[in-house]
Amino acid sequence: MTAVRDLQVVLGAGPAGTTLARELVGRGHPVRLVDRAGSGPAIEGVERFAADVATADGARAAVEGAAVVYHCVNVGYHLQVDVMPRIQEAVLAAAEAVGARLVVLDTLYPYGETHGAVMTEDSPWNATTRKGRMRAELDARYLAAHSEGRLRVVLGRSADFVGPGVLNSTLGGAVFPAALTGGAVPALGDIDLPHSYTYIGDVAAGLATLGAHPDSDGRVWHLPTAPALSTRQILTMIEQRTGRPLDITVVDEPRPFGPFDEVFMTEYAEMFYQHTEPQIVDSSAIEKAHGLTPNPLPATLDETLAWYEQLLAAH
Repeated sequence: MTAVRDLQVVLGAGPAGTTLARELVGRGHPVRLVDRAGSGPAIEGVERFAADVATADGARAAVEGAAVVYHCVNVGYHLQVDVMPRIQEAVLAAAEAVGARLVVLDTLYPYGETHGAVMTEDSPWNATTRKGRMRAELDARYLAAHSEGRLRVVLGRSADFVGPGVLNSTLGGAVFPAALTGGAVPALGDIDLPHSYTYIGDVAAGLATLGAHPDSDGRVWHLPTAPALSTRQILTMIEQRTGRPLDITVVDEPRPFGPFDEVFMTEYAEMFYQHTEPQIVDSSAIEKAHGLTPNPLPATLDETLAWYEQLLAAH
C-alpha cells in the first residue's frame, strides 16, 4: 500500500514562512522550510533546506516530493520589481513539474488606491504603482496557470503583518521596542484613519487552511484579519499596556526616519497612499467558508509586546 504524499514545502523562512511551518507541524504534516541559507533555529518537525528558488534548479530541488508548496518568499523592497517575477517563473514551473498544489502569500498591492472603500475579494485591481502593477501581473499569471490546468493555485492576501517575529512592518520593529523603552515611535501618514493589520498567526492559519482545502483553489482569498482600527487607537492600546506615554513622531510624508532608511523610503514613496487613505480589509469570505476567526487585536498586541520584551531582554 502506497503512503499518501503529504510533504508540505514552505518557501521563505521569514516571519510568515516560519510561523506557517510551525502551524503545519501542529496539524500533523511533515514540513520542509526553504530559504537560501537553510539555517536558523531548529523547529521540531521541520526540515530546513537551502535553495535559491529564483533559479529553476533551486526551485525544483526545493519542492521535490511536495504535495503542497507555500510561496512565502519576499525580497528587499528595492529588488521586488526585478526579482519577484523571476521567483514566480521558477516556482510555478517547479510546482507544476512535481504535481504539487501552490498556495501563494499575497499582498493588497494589486488593488491600488481604494479611496477608503472596503477591500473584498471582488474589489477591482486598480494599481498604478510599479510594485502594485507587478503584483497584479503576477497574480493574473498565477490564476491563468490554474485556469489553464497547468497546476492548482490559490492566493491568500494579507494586510500589513503584526505579531511575534514581525520586524519589517509599519507595526513592527520600529514601534514596539521604542514603545517599551521610551524611544521615538514612528507613525506613518494620517494616524486617525482606519488601517487593517493581519496577525501573523492568522496568516499562517489561513494559508494552512487553504492548503488543506483544494476546493478553495483558483481564486484569491483575504486571510483572516481583525476589524480595522485607526493607528492612533492602536498606539493608545499599546500605551495602556506599557503604562507609559508614547513619544509618537508622525511621519506624514515618505522620508527616512529611524529604521526606515533612505533606500527603503525612496522605494516606499509610491506606496505611501496606504497611509493617507483608509486601508480596510474584509476577510468574511474565508471566515465563513472555513470557520476561521481572526485573533482579536488586544490579544495580538499582548502577545507581540511580550515577544518584544523577551527580544530586548536577550540583547
